[in-house]
Amino acid sequence: MRVPAKGTPLRQRMIEDMGIRNLSPATQYSYVNAVAKYALHFGKSPAALGPEHVRGYQVHLIQDKRVSWSVFNTAVCALRFLYRITLQKDWAVQHIPYPRKPKKLPVVLSLDEVLRFLEFVSNIKYRAILMTVYAAGLRASEVVKLRVRDIDSRRMVIRVEQGKGRKDRYVMLSPKLLALLRLYWKVVRPSDWLFPGQRPGTHVSLDRVEKVCCEARQALGMSKKVTMRMLRHCFATHLLDNGTNIRIIQVLLGHSRLETTAIYTHVSNRALAQTSSPLDLLPVVPAPGQAK
Repeated sequence: MRVPAKGTPLRQRMIEDMGIRNLSPATQYSYVNAVAKYALHFGKSPAALGPEHVRGYQVHLIQDKRVSWSVFNTAVCALRFLYRITLQKDWAVQHIPYPRKPKKLPVVLSLDEVLRFLEFVSNIKYRAILMTVYAAGLRASEVVKLRVRDIDSRRMVIRVEQGKGRKDRYVMLSPKLLALLRLYWKVVRPSDWLFPGQRPGTHVSLDRVEKVCCEARQALGMSKKVTMRMLRHCFATHLLDNGTNIRIIQVLLGHSRLETTAIYTHVSNRALAQTSSPLDLLPVVPAPGQAK
């Protein structure tokens, strides 16, 4: 995702400032888009607006637009960067009170459900993509950007180049996945992108893979919404169920903070099964109507 270079001098300067600070292309795109909407709302250049305009815009996003927490937070961070870094204002952009983002536990599939789902996807290309997500715990954006050279069969690892946070990492290469990828390579013969798109020189689109997930789930009659992100959740949860150290899972997932990975302890069957209910500490409780 590349930010268009054309625009006002202020826009160009902000893009340059973000580039100097090594912000990811996705972050740059989000920030520029957020600032553009802010300027459009008032019909003026952001340089002509001040703290009260920023606060008024935040109220507008919350009360009128009813945007999600993530959209609101992106807007605030974008305006903070614009005024603090690019325009070098000595006043700070503050968050105004906002309802806390609800914390939801990830929904995961059982091992049998994963097997049934993957077996149903008959197209070798899309099965290879989805199996790679589950086998290595990759993000959707990471798996579609894999290149043939990233599969290191000698060391049995997959190189993830410039993942989230612009960080490189290695993850394990499953022997079962390698066998499928070799069969896939013989059929498709990719030369650069491991999973090429329809147009020459491009990789497969996220939307296309997610559509395959949706079609497979509906055909199987599965109530759980299967996505590439869910398969990543399954990877982490099933590793935890199998006794893998949570810090190793953190590294494999590419999480910066252990707290992010710790959410899987709440959905791990192994962690739950090893914890006894206080009811089991009581003597046998007679059934209703039975004598003590």
